[in-house]
Amino acid sequence: MSQESKTPFLLNWTSFLTESTNGAMSKVFIVSSGTEAVEAALKIARQYFTELPTPQPSRTKFIARKQSYHGNTLGSLAVGGHKARRGVYEPILATNVSHVSPCYPYREMKADETEQQYAQRLAKELDDEFQRLGPDTVCAFIAETVSGTSLGCAPPVPGYFKAIKEVCDRHGALLIMDEVMSGMGRTGTLHAWEQEGVVPDLQTVAKGLGAGYMPVGALLVGNKVADALANGSGAFSHSQTYQGHPVACAAAYAVQTVMKEDNMLQNVQDTGKVLGEKLKERLAGHKNVGDVRGRGLYWGLEFVRNKETKEPFDLSEQIAGKLHKAGLGADHGISLIPSTGCLDGVQGDMAIVSPPFTITKEEIELLVDKVEKVVTSVLGA
Repeated sequence: MSQESKTPFLLNWTSFLTESTNGAMSKVFIVSSGTEAVEAALKIARQYFTELPTPQPSRTKFIARKQSYHGNTLGSLAVGGHKARRGVYEPILATNVSHVSPCYPYREMKADETEQQYAQRLAKELDDEFQRLGPDTVCAFIAETVSGTSLGCAPPVPGYFKAIKEVCDRHGALLIMDEVMSGMGRTGTLHAWEQEGVVPDLQTVAKGLGAGYMPVGALLVGNKVADALANGSGAFSHSQTYQGHPVACAAAYAVQTVMKEDNMLQNVQDTGKVLGEKLKERLAGHKNVGDVRGRGLYWGLEFVRNKETKEPFDLSEQIAGKLHKAGLGADHGISLIPSTGCLDGVQGDMAIVSPPFTITKEEIELLVDKVEKVVTSVLGA
């Protein structure tokens, strides 16, 4: 395929992505996975500070969150805070990353705190970490807009990201929002950050881009970063084997075109509201369901041995795995995404319910009925 024939696919797709941000993002780097998008984000964040009119070469550090997950390559694993997934690779992970508390109200918001106070406490913790490291040594803070498998679809409390962005701006650092799982419509808006009242400097997306038809991910680059590189070296010093792959771009563009034509975002909002209500109605009262949380068509169930103390099941009981296996059985026929580690990066069982954007309200009823039956088959009524 000639370079000329490749170009329309790439231009159509990148133009769609930048226009979808209402001008907030001006450049796109197309890769093959979410992990690769995160790696690109980390590298461009560093390069940005070397391209400024007055370079800031001392900025070499990153701040991320505990109980987080950003991918399985060495760079993305280093910013991730999921202990079990870091595991055997811990000795070879980069040491220029530190971790602060996640936004996890179910377990970490105090009984006498308002959501606003909780958000401000987390922002202060981040500010304190900047001060500990030296504000002029930090490249960026990275966080999932709505957490994925590491915290089971925990959305941020109102005002959290506004407070976090203020801290980053105050210290001249970038904000990277990882939307590999939560982006591209999954939570009800094309970009999950649209619901937070902030715009990140860098954004990663992947899973929702091509709906699984092709492996594709992307790094969206904000104007400030893009302008610095344009006025500096004129290039992003990075590459990936299949970057900008024309077939991947064509598939992703086709998926997003159908999503727009069929008004799927509205369906995610409408059916997502019903899904959340029904899951809470049918499962929040279960003796082993500690929390039901989520947004759009992206909901998580956290399971506990004791609802009063929030004591988790022992890891050896493999509750998340058993729920997943039971769901796939002939009696139920659904796939719940299993995960562990919400408590401390190791313990804590969760299951994620994330149906397709095309689901109907009638199918939501069927889905929730099946989820309830799976839970009771493993944990009893």
